[in-house]
Amino acid sequence: MSGLRGDAAILGFCELPSQRKQTRPEQFTIEQWATLSKMALDDAGIDASQVDGIVAHGLAESDMFVPATLSEYMGLPLNFGERVDLGGATAAGMVWRAAAAVELGLCEAVLVVVPGSYMLPRSQQRPAKDPGYFGASSNNFGSPQAEFEIPYGNLGQNAPYAQIARRYAAEFGYDPEATAKIAVDQRTNACSTPGAVFHGKPITLDDVLASPMIADPIRMLEVVMRVQGGAGVIVGNADVARKSKNRPVWVKGFGERISFKTPTYAEDMVRTPIKAAADRAFTMAGVQRSDIDVASIYDCYTITVLMSLEDAGFCEKGTGMEWVKQHDLTFRGDFPLNTAGGQLSFGQAGMAGGMHHVVDGVRQLMGRAGEAQVEDCNTAFVTGNGGIMSEQVALILQGE
Repeated sequence: MSGLRGDAAILGFCELPSQRKQTRPEQFTIEQWATLSKMALDDAGIDASQVDGIVAHGLAESDMFVPATLSEYMGLPLNFGERVDLGGATAAGMVWRAAAAVELGLCEAVLVVVPGSYMLPRSQQRPAKDPGYFGASSNNFGSPQAEFEIPYGNLGQNAPYAQIARRYAAEFGYDPEATAKIAVDQRTNACSTPGAVFHGKPITLDDVLASPMIADPIRMLEVVMRVQGGAGVIVGNADVARKSKNRPVWVKGFGERISFKTPTYAEDMVRTPIKAAADRAFTMAGVQRSDIDVASIYDCYTITVLMSLEDAGFCEKGTGMEWVKQHDLTFRGDFPLNTAGGQLSFGQAGMAGGMHHVVDGVRQLMGRAGEAQVEDCNTAFVTGNGGIMSEQVALILQGE
């Protein structure tokens, strides 16, 4: 199979501590981009003059020309500029595109950054944009969601993910204690991660099962926690890697699969595109599921984690509930998962929520996870999930 040679490495990362507040940040997104970029460069020990590529998601200050705007603002002439729009799969998609650009020789080092604040500074003289009450659905005139879904109440994320969980229950059964265990184990990991929003706040199965029902069968403690923050990485070639002060984390394989936008148009609500993405990533990297030392799986809801484990091939379809109950998912366990707490317990800093999973894997492979460090950690599996289990990216990362 054609794909990456594994010659591009993540050399440094940055991740702001989660902040559970509803006030507007002092910095605009373009300022956040610059701040996070400097943090990533400083972490890698690399000079900004070596950066000649940028991969971004978007900017509140610029609807178009995002790479050019960032190049101008930060004074970085570019040989490669890219903008990725894959929802929660954006960050993982950004990473493999940066790695591909490095391997093609287009650039030496690429900044891959996602500012995470979802509340932005606004002009008092211009009305604010729609705050996004429709969630993952588009209310723009002419969109399929505006015509066929929103008028009937099928919008946002909670209800569609609950539909997926209900369909799973109808086909395979549903054990609330199993999905609750995912939240509990990840909270244990967060309690060993100082930057997590729920650091020092452990929970039990009873806590999860007693929390309010948000969208049956999903309870409040099984839903992502929105915070403010931001995260990013720098990807470079072997020459730049030799100058970095960190253990290089090589991007060995990736897969990407986009099949639909909302479950209305899914052929099968409980067999998701992560299967094709994961299969490609493992084949490209030449590793087996049993080679994975740590998994960092997108976790907007506990059902997302469970179905991703199944579809990515770590257990048979329909057996995930029992599989989760039989395994210790904490950083001390036999299958370390989301070792910084995931978005459920570290927090989802807007679009940077997906980048949290990349950073989680990188931090472990660099041996920098502190109290939550997994022993002898050399290979990581990372996923991104956009829309309603509709846009999927998988990465295989290896330390050297």
